[in-house]
Amino acid sequence: MPAVTEPKLIAGNANLPLAKSIARRMSMHRGMSVNLVDARVERFNDQEIFVEVFENVRGEDMYVIQSTSNPANDNLMELLIMTDALRRSSASRITAVIPYFGYARQDRRAKARTPISAKLVANLITQAGVDRVLTLDLHAAQIQGFFDIPVDNLYASPVFALDIEHQFKGQMQDLMVVSPDVGGVARARELAKRINAPLAIVDKRREKAGEIAGMTVIGDVKGHKCIIVDDICDTAGTLCKAAETLMEAGATEVHSYITHGVLSGPAVERIQNSVMKSLVITDSIAPTEAVKSAKNIRIVPTAPMFAQAILNIWGGMSVSSLFETDTLVPIYEGLYQRS
Repeated sequence: MPAVTEPKLIAGNANLPLAKSIARRMSMHRGMSVNLVDARVERFNDQEIFVEVFENVRGEDMYVIQSTSNPANDNLMELLIMTDALRRSSASRITAVIPYFGYARQDRRAKARTPISAKLVANLITQAGVDRVLTLDLHAAQIQGFFDIPVDNLYASPVFALDIEHQFKGQMQDLMVVSPDVGGVARARELAKRINAPLAIVDKRREKAGEIAGMTVIGDVKGHKCIIVDDICDTAGTLCKAAETLMEAGATEVHSYITHGVLSGPAVERIQNSVMKSLVITDSIAPTEAVKSAKNIRIVPTAPMFAQAILNIWGGMSVSSLFETDTLVPIYEGLYQRS
């Protein structure tokens, strides 16, 4: 049955610019004003989080936009408390829109006596009263199975494919997609298929955590413009080392397309000083001033895709249609034009 009520958006403090962009994009699609629900999400002096919703949400289809990025614990608690406030205010359905799902790298027990924190976070979100989750490029596919509620996992690769076709027009035959480690081969292969490019892998060996002993390129990258693809860039150590290794192996240029720009610690400085010509990230995590001012870091918007996904969920339509690059061309009208 078609939805009766309009979708309503509410946002925490994790990424307000993205939330406002999604609202603007939905306004364009709906031909009517879509605004964020008036609410306050603030802290008491002892840093306890307090949420107050100033509008009636009884029976409404609510979408809570909140990345669980740094500070991950604060942003996660904001999400849980906002959900509780909406549930106690009789919202009919609550969808957590989590552009960046924190704790996703703790998705399995790598060694004895360690937690599976991604599962714990999934339990917390479900128990808080969320009915559905909408996210982008989960670190591991099995995290969808950690939830006992529906999870729609969008992919950045169709948007990246559009951007690559736009940026490298007339040079597509020179491109080679590179996975920075063996674990990311499936993600890199997916993008390589979309842009019809060959695939290479950088195999890294670690002596201990945080230290890379050596890297080996699997595949012939000589004479190619290499595009490194990954889901998360944290301190950028692996990424910059992989770029150096590719250049030493004969690559003419190295560019990187990373979904979630965590970019903590020395990351921005490393990227600015690296041999990489460009790093492209999405706005799933609110960029810092340092990121925005870095000359070789570029940000592609996710608001058009999230806005359409929210409207599809609200209207009971397929979200998987957004997995196709052709579907995203009209959504990103004006930004990318295909010949």
